[in-house]
Amino acid sequence: MRTDLFALRHIGINEGDLGQMLETVRAESLDQVIAETIPSDIRLAQPLPLSKAMSEHDFLSHIKALSSKNKLFKSYIGLGYHESIVPSVIQRNILENPGWYTAYTPYQAEIAQGRLEALLNFQTVIADLTGMELANASLLDESTAASEAMSMLFDVRSRPQKKDGVIKFFVSEEVLPQTLSLLQTRSTPLGIELVIGNHEEFEFGTDFFGALLQYPGKYGKVYDYASFVEKAKEREIKVAVAADILSLVLLTPPGEFGADVVVGTTQRFGIPLGYGGPHAAFFATKETYKRNIPGRIIGITKDADGQPALRMALQTREQHIKRDKATSNICTAQVLLAVMAGMYAVYHGPKGLQYIAEQVHSKAKKLNQGLAQQGFEQVNETFFDTLKINVSDTASLKAIAESEGINFNYIDKQTVSISINEATDDKDIESILSCFSELNLPNQGNSSIEVSGEIIPALLMRKSPFLENEVFNTYHSETELMRYIKKLERKDLSLNHSMISLGSCTMKLNAASEMLPLSWAEWGNIHPFVPIEQAEGYQEVLRELEKDLTTITGFAGTSLQPNSGAQGEYAGLMLIRAYHKSRKEEHRNICIIPASAHGTNPASAVMAGMKVVVTKTDDKGNIDIVDLEEKAKLHSENLAALMVTYPSTHGVFESSIKYITKIIHEHGGQVYMDGANMNAQVGLTNPATIGADVCHLNLHKTFAIPHGGGGPGVGPICVAEQLKPFLPGNPLVKTGGSNAITAISGAPWGSSLVCLISYAYIKMLGEKGLTNSTKIAILNANYIKERLSGKYEVLYTGENGRAAHEMIIDCRPFKQNGIEVTDIAKRLMDYGFHAPTVSFPVAGTIMIEPTESESKAELDRFCDALIAIRNEIESAADNPQNNPLKNAPHTMSMLTSDDWEFPYSRQEAAFPLPYVSDNKFWPTVRRVDDAYGDRNLICSCTPIEAYIESE
Repeated sequence: MRTDLFALRHIGINEGDLGQMLETVRAESLDQVIAETIPSDIRLAQPLPLSKAMSEHDFLSHIKALSSKNKLFKSYIGLGYHESIVPSVIQRNILENPGWYTAYTPYQAEIAQGRLEALLNFQTVIADLTGMELANASLLDESTAASEAMSMLFDVRSRPQKKDGVIKFFVSEEVLPQTLSLLQTRSTPLGIELVIGNHEEFEFGTDFFGALLQYPGKYGKVYDYASFVEKAKEREIKVAVAADILSLVLLTPPGEFGADVVVGTTQRFGIPLGYGGPHAAFFATKETYKRNIPGRIIGITKDADGQPALRMALQTREQHIKRDKATSNICTAQVLLAVMAGMYAVYHGPKGLQYIAEQVHSKAKKLNQGLAQQGFEQVNETFFDTLKINVSDTASLKAIAESEGINFNYIDKQTVSISINEATDDKDIESILSCFSELNLPNQGNSSIEVSGEIIPALLMRKSPFLENEVFNTYHSETELMRYIKKLERKDLSLNHSMISLGSCTMKLNAASEMLPLSWAEWGNIHPFVPIEQAEGYQEVLRELEKDLTTITGFAGTSLQPNSGAQGEYAGLMLIRAYHKSRKEEHRNICIIPASAHGTNPASAVMAGMKVVVTKTDDKGNIDIVDLEEKAKLHSENLAALMVTYPSTHGVFESSIKYITKIIHEHGGQVYMDGANMNAQVGLTNPATIGADVCHLNLHKTFAIPHGGGGPGVGPICVAEQLKPFLPGNPLVKTGGSNAITAISGAPWGSSLVCLISYAYIKMLGEKGLTNSTKIAILNANYIKERLSGKYEVLYTGENGRAAHEMIIDCRPFKQNGIEVTDIAKRLMDYGFHAPTVSFPVAGTIMIEPTESESKAELDRFCDALIAIRNEIESAADNPQNNPLKNAPHTMSMLTSDDWEFPYSRQEAAFPLPYVSDNKFWPTVRRVDDAYGDRNLICSCTPIEAYIESE
């Protein structure tokens, strides 16, 4: 075996296994399987023109060389991004630990109790610091969170406000520029009118439904917003506050002066800058809005034994339930980053956070004093960490500072702001003052000047306690925190234990060589708004990644800005909207979506200002062509787009896809392809070939960014030539097309840091490795299909009886034995496996996707488990309420109890096949009670035992 070929390490099937698998699927070659799976008219005629594959060693040398092109300046730019110190114990045990970064979204709560507890900690931190009643488990970034706040407040307008058509939303001019850009993007299709102005001069008219304030302001001034909020409430204007999380340790929490929503980012809590992301945003609100809050909420419930348990509460993936009635398309979170931020608070505790905040404020005051002594006018009378200074010539200061490796925020020709951070020490303050001293003011060096008075008035100082729970006051030594992190990790099933075969979610190998650079300071400590020439390494990686993704999709251009798959959907539709507007066809607002589509599709379409028309699917799961033609013809004058997933959500390459896209184009629409199933396309076909105009790609699926327990994700969009001019821009850094739409996320290139992973994936696999990965993914799915044949029915297949890279197994017939699909999902835990995707896109089914990185041995273990479960289903009818499936999962406490009142043995319960005992995973709770948790919503670190006993 060639040890320098990454493809041999990434792809799990070796040459010896290949022959046996081909025999099982009744094919003479791998190419025969592909030919029988993918229609010939959409197959690529030539290999992808990509660079030759690098070895892992060569890649790490290459990425190290690129990192040296990034200039590690001390950045005091602020604007929502600050250098922070990542505690080594958190970096090593969470960020660099596959037990945390390869976990999936905690939909199967019984095997996700560790990350659920970590997220509950995060929610508690946010609720405590903001002074709000309820917080979610993170959002994508501060700007996105602010736009979600605007959308939510629009949705919860009073009946009279809706009746009177109240659509105005006030935005303080103190709001961060990138947030304002995103608000402009989001407000237009929803019909919200933004009014930007000075909050101190705002006339509280009844034609406003909401307002957004920044706390502290974008250049550091701390305002007393109490009277603003009071006047707003008198006129039924709800107020959102974008707050700096570290400042809330010292400042009055917005909840205490009446805010309805508080948003922000937790990047300051031990998360690398990463040239803009990923970072965990927060969203906190009142319990009144618990049914309206976007994203996920972690709540407390009980399990089958009445013991405390955690799970995702209130069915917060509302877009999958409400579809085109949804008010948000948020489908993900930034779980890995939220876990890190929560652990930062656990590690430091309230006293540690107090110390850090006071140190930051103290150094800002010291700098303020030093500048005053040099004769400079500092504008902010009240500040936490940011000074706004008048200077004679910012260009001269910029030249001086950059020669010393320092970045400030240059507001205009005479004004600069400086934001102090956790990593700033006394030597750094001296370096900053040295830069100013070189400007040679006439009264420089007047040491008699003193800055008097309290910088933060007593009225604005925080008086309420926070983080009083035991978890934040226990694990302050590295030994204790390391053990606490490990304790939680042991409760979670991740890819480092067994295959996670989630259909449509592509849980493949996240190779160590792809992950290593994320820990390097040369990539982690770059502020997103530094001058481009300071980020040459990043620029080369991002340009090359855009180029490769453009090549892979067959399109003309790419934007990496969308920082989730749902954001990519939204971005693509907004480009289509802009395209139609440029052609004076703004009236085109109908979006056709198949009934089988992801719930985020209709939700994204509505957010983009489109009306959803659903088209039927036929008995084989394909788009009903007759119905599509009728609806395209009916809406021809107003047709904006078709949203289609390919291969279909049913795991089939529809042979009529080119005819489908042709229909849409003939009626003036554009075709949006959801890239969720791109893992079955790369190197074999592509969106351009099937006739699409834009697609998003889930880099956290096809291109190996780890799921991190539910995030980070990246959802770049790739577009045809006519849409390229509209690729999204940024208000502070030039990016996007020649006629760019406003921002989709806060940072110019979204979550740049994790784009290094996909760059590595492509460069180490090369064209041959990428194409072979796709072929093996398809083979693996068909191998599972054949192994399960006769035991389970595959719901849909292609014309030649082949599945694509995933398949849907029908579990509905088992209801006659009293078994539901959920029972199978829970029983798989006893066999050491995470369940495949349950009841999507068809209720009562499971969707299986093995990916290319699993070995034949692991595929066989998984098939053996499902076959054994099928046999258990047969005998379940004998005792429909008391059998291994209904009682699953079985915990260690059940197995070691003195009482065993089940009609089957302990061995059958916990060790149903011989391989299980070799690597047993123990669920830590029994089946959770979702309904109980929703009726008794508790989403922070309350004393759980008292809560359970009181019921």
